[in-house]
This record gives sequence, C-alpha cells and structure tokens, in this order.
Amino acid sequence: MSETIVSMTGIGKDFAGVTALYDVDLTIGAGEICCLVGENGSGKSTLIKILAGVHAPSAGEFVIGGEKRDSYRPVDALKAGIQVIYQDFSLFPNLTVAENIAFASQISGRVGRFSRKRVNEIASAVLRRIRIDLDLDALAGDLPMVDRQLVAIAAALVTDAKLIVMDEPTTALSQREVQALLEVVKGLKAEGISTLFVSHKLDEVAEISDHTVVLRNGTKVADAAADAFDRAALVTAMTGRAIEYGHNIATPVAADSPVLLRLDSVSRPGCFTDVNLTLKAGEIVGITGLLGSGRDTLALSLFGMLPPTSGNVFINGEPVELNSVQDAIAHRIGFVPEDRLTEGLFLDHSIKDNIVIRTVSDLRNRFGLLDVKKAAQLAVDWVANLSIKTPTVTQAVSTLSGGNQQRVVLAKWLSANPQILVLNGPTVGVDIGSKAQILDLLRELAGNGMGIVVISDDIPELLDVCHRILLMRGGHVTDTFARKDITEQELNTLLVAS
Repeated sequence: MSETIVSMTGIGKDFAGVTALYDVDLTIGAGEICCLVGENGSGKSTLIKILAGVHAPSAGEFVIGGEKRDSYRPVDALKAGIQVIYQDFSLFPNLTVAENIAFASQISGRVGRFSRKRVNEIASAVLRRIRIDLDLDALAGDLPMVDRQLVAIAAALVTDAKLIVMDEPTTALSQREVQALLEVVKGLKAEGISTLFVSHKLDEVAEISDHTVVLRNGTKVADAAADAFDRAALVTAMTGRAIEYGHNIATPVAADSPVLLRLDSVSRPGCFTDVNLTLKAGEIVGITGLLGSGRDTLALSLFGMLPPTSGNVFINGEPVELNSVQDAIAHRIGFVPEDRLTEGLFLDHSIKDNIVIRTVSDLRNRFGLLDVKKAAQLAVDWVANLSIKTPTVTQAVSTLSGGNQQRVVLAKWLSANPQILVLNGPTVGVDIGSKAQILDLLRELAGNGMGIVVISDDIPELLDVCHRILLMRGGHVTDTFARKDITEQELNTLLVAS
C-alpha cells in the first residue's frame, strides 16, 4: 500500500449557517491520480480550499504526511508539498516563463540578488523533467492556455510538490492540448507525485483516474476505484438522476425550411478562407476544429467583430454587410462568447441588469426613462424560463455557478428574440446537469424555428445536439457531415489528425 499523502476525515464546513460540506472523507496516496467530480455547488471548490489552507474546516480531522493538523494555513500546505493550480493559474503575465517557474524558489532561497542564469537553469531543469519544451523568454501573458497550464505545473514542481491539485485544468483547451496535459499528469504519477484532478469532463476522468470521488450537495456520495464507474454511473452519482447522451433528439429540419443565413466564399486573411455555410430555420449546425483552425474567428465574424473582407453574406436571402456588432444585432443575430466572464457578463452587476441590457431601449416609458418594474418583470420571467437558480434577480451575477451564469448570458440574448444564435463553447466550465439542460434548451429553440451555430471541440456535445457538423482546418472548411453519417470515434480521429 502506498504512502498516504492526505487523509481528511469527517470534514465539514459552514458559511454563515449554510452547510457547504458535511462529513466528507478524502484519502490520497503517493503517486495516485484522484479525480474529484460533482456539479457546480457540490462542494468541490470548498474542499480544495480547505486542502490548500485557505478555509479552516468547521469539523473533521486533517492528517498530512502522517501528521495530524489542528492548525493549518496556506503556508503549511506549501511546506507539506501541496500545490493548488486554480483556473486562473495565478501566473504573473508580465514575467517570462522562466521567471514564473523559478519565482517560488527565488523568494524562498538565500540568493542575494536576481540571477537570470540561475532562473533559466531552474526552469530548464523542471521542463526537462516533464518533457516539455517552452520558450523560457516568452511572457506568460502571451502564452496559449495549455502552455500557461504547463508553466503552472512546472512552477509547482520547483517547490518539491507531493500533491498537485488541478482545478478544471482543461476547461479552455482543445482536444489535442487536453491529451498533452493528461500525458503530463501520467508522467507525474510515474514520478510518485499525486494529483487531485477536478473536472466536469467524464472522458478525461475515465482516462486518468485511479480512484474517483463524487460530491453532491456538499456530501460524498461515491468513492471507488475508477473501473467501478462507467459514464452512466458517474452521471447518476453526480446528479442523482440518469442523463442520456448520444441521442440526437433535435426536431428534424423540414426540407422546405427557409435559409436564414448563407455564407458564400467568405474570407478574412489570416483567419479563414472561402467558407461556405448555410443555416436553415430550425437547424443546429456545429463547427469544430483545433485552436487556430479558424472556428473562433469565424464565430466573431458572424457577429460583426471580425468583418469578412471578401465573399458574400446573405440573411433571409438578402445580401447584407456584417461590418460591426451593430450590423449583426440589426439582423437579429445573437452571440454567446466562449469566455462568459470577461466577454459575456458584467460580473459586478445584478442578474436583472445583465438580462435586460440588450433590450433596455424597449423598456423605456413615455418619458424615455427605464421602466424599472417592466425591466424587473422581464428578468424574473427569464430566470423562471431558464431555471436560473437564484433567490432574487438583484443578486450579483458573479455569485452564480458557471451553469447559471451561462443561462444569464443566454437570457440576455433570448430576450432580444434573435433569429440566429451563435454560441462559442456553450457549455465550457459547466457541470454535467447544467450542460444537459442547456443542450435541451438549444433543441427547443431550434424546434421553434431559430437557426443555431455551435462552435465547440466537445465532440459528444456536437453529436448530441447538431443536425450537421463542419470540420475546419487551417482556415478552411474541409469536411461537412450529417449527424447520422458520422460517429464520435470517426470525428475524433479526423479532429486529432487535423
């Protein structure tokens, strides 16, 4: 039996009388990959923060490295070799890769002055250890997401980590980048370094987990070796109900359904070239491809943020110009961005303000002032329609879970009654239950005649909701498939090969 790195027994945590965790046990052995799963609000983040020393538990016993801890702070976690990599990675964007990696060792050492040579030596040694090649002089803020993740892992290893906690590490990564990261995690295991891997993506859990812990509503509902779970069992444990995937139940598109959007040889240098696309009323079209394939810039182009420089765009059969966001809105195009936190929401504002912002001009009274009661009622109606979990529409949107924040973004656009909705990564960072509800909503909207474009590299998601799927590579649409003519394995093979 391997050495126990962490043993938490009967852990509880209350916040102002609200129970976030109740009687949770967690044991992680040396070199073990433990996957922690659960819906948003299940208690995962609270448990991580207790493990990191950020929160003190209200109840329970805490043993690290065989030593019982009655008092436990973040500095104690670091000394015990516990490193937490949060979703924002906590890197210094204005420092280089080498400086970020070596930072902890430099501030804790006795070196009298900064030595770039020494910093580069430390960073190079760690990157060789995990068989990763990065430009040491590149600024962290300029790196793609996967490289930032790798820098954060390397920085953790500098301090002789025994356990690395990764909080949703693959949220913004493409499939190829996910595989590269998972290989690094497996390499850590081979070195005897433990990983607590927190993820909503069950295929990743199945690939790397030695044992899996499931939280639901603040309690542990399952804890077993990975091979004790199949996907259905994990979903049921997480949500308390069975959720089926892989069945495209979107309403079939009628042969005579009108074409809402047509792109004819649309190009933008450096982004995409000669893209042809049709979207009918009631149709859901998926677009996938690796990062840099042109899928994300095409989404921005459809919303007027990166106007095409050649080709023709037709809406309802009429030629149009999409030279600005205002043009897109005027043609009743809505857009749900991939990064809802920075591009889709005003986090410090209320749910109501975020929902009504698109329709505020329609909510004015005869004096030209905002009709407060009408605005509040609109927000209340959409909170009910989309099952947004909140006690009041005046609550700040920053307090909501990822799934509920995504619903607020959807409510903002749906309240404006778009005929075309473009969604880039509609379920990124969203738990399994919320994901199913969002995909059900998209099917319902399509069934009511809306045309929907979904950009994603989540292949099961695309297969579950789309009528057709386009594959982009190098700025070109290289393949188009009807849903019935492609399998998950075939599409994954094509995606990785691109």
